[in-house]
Amino acid sequence: MSRTMEWAARAEHFRGIPRKLVIAAVGAFAKTVSSLLNTTSVHNADTLLRLVRSRPPRVPLVTVSNHMSTLDDPVMWGFKGFPVFDAKLARWVLAAEDICFKNALYSYIFRVGKCIPITRGGGIYQEHMNEALERLNDGEWLHTFPEGKVYQEDAPIKRLKWGTASLIVCAPITPIVLPIVHHGFHEVMPEKYMFGRRPPLPLWNKKIDIIIGDPIEFDIPVMRQKAIAQSRSESFPTIGWPSTSDGLDEAAQRCLYTTISEQIRAAMERLRCFGKSFLKP
Repeated sequence: MSRTMEWAARAEHFRGIPRKLVIAAVGAFAKTVSSLLNTTSVHNADTLLRLVRSRPPRVPLVTVSNHMSTLDDPVMWGFKGFPVFDAKLARWVLAAEDICFKNALYSYIFRVGKCIPITRGGGIYQEHMNEALERLNDGEWLHTFPEGKVYQEDAPIKRLKWGTASLIVCAPITPIVLPIVHHGFHEVMPEKYMFGRRPPLPLWNKKIDIIIGDPIEFDIPVMRQKAIAQSRSESFPTIGWPSTSDGLDEAAQRCLYTTISEQIRAAMERLRCFGKSFLKP
């Protein structure tokens, strides 16, 4: 399977000028919506800023968040003090192919803007997941929405898809994983605003809260051995996944990805509950 406009996502594409222009335009939009049209408060912003600007060499960063609207990314990075105009520091993000890559123009813009197309329901072995893994191999920052779709109700974090967990496991250097939970984007871009559709432009005079957690540490070698042992004592349905390069069969992979995903989900849920008690209207 070929990768959608992979050439446009390369840093050297037209000497990086299109990327800088798109990141600057998107950054201006994010700043306008987040900081001018609406009121945004951020808890623990220093942790995110430190990890974006200065990580150990070659160590990738994976940020994970809930998904309340189609504007979460990039607007969540538009808060005061964030280097939203820096094309080199900008995140890579997994983006829904059916929304962001529906035609050639959209595909080019999103590709230049460091977006990786993902087919929802396509599983963890779709080709663009390999591209996301390559970005982690390069020590880049990748943002994901592991719930897999937009949920606008104020409810507990849903069961996470396994794609993020699989990337964490397969990365040669285990990424720093940073959970983020936000609230308010569902009011800025409601899914059903007028005639059951989204508004043509972001709404204003809303309150956005962003709660950034602490990094989650995963001891992958130890977790891998535990998954192998657990998979031998329990029954797991299989659909024909290939074994990994280090010998994990499908049952062990499912066990490992479930464990990692649940740890991330639990961390995000704690942030959500903290936000409800800490960030009062």
